[in-house]
Amino acid sequence: MSTVTTDRAVVPGVTAHRLDNPAFQAFTLLRIGFTVAPILFGLDKFLDWLVDWRIYLAPEINDLVPGNAHQALLAIGVVEIVAGIVVAVRPKFGGFLVAAWLAGIITNLLLQADFYDIALRDFGLLLAALTLARLATAFDRPTRA
Repeated sequence: MSTVTTDRAVVPGVTAHRLDNPAFQAFTLLRIGFTVAPILFGLDKFLDWLVDWRIYLAPEINDLVPGNAHQALLAIGVVEIVAGIVVAVRPKFGGFLVAAWLAGIITNLLLQADFYDIALRDFGLLLAALTLARLATAFDRPTRA
């Protein structure tokens, strides 16, 4: 059960949806970050402005998916854009969706045995996505009057 400390009393079962609440600030920052980043990375799969994303696709994964690496990355881009939109609309489900997606990315990177640093970074992001999903249980609902 959550509580809110006010100047006057502690109110059990009520979570403050206010920007001066550190937990709500964390939820808001994670929600914005996991909305914007997947959408931008998804769009970049079509543009290749940041990097040639094909270098990160493990040959074992490329062999499993139909088409070539470029086509696979376009599909991945669409999934990432959708994941970002889901986080914006339904952050609890979206947080778990992004965490699962990041687990797939980590697996792909570990199969290459070359990008351990990026896999470790993505593990940190996976933990943050799970944190978003947990915080959403408290903040992704209407405030009580």
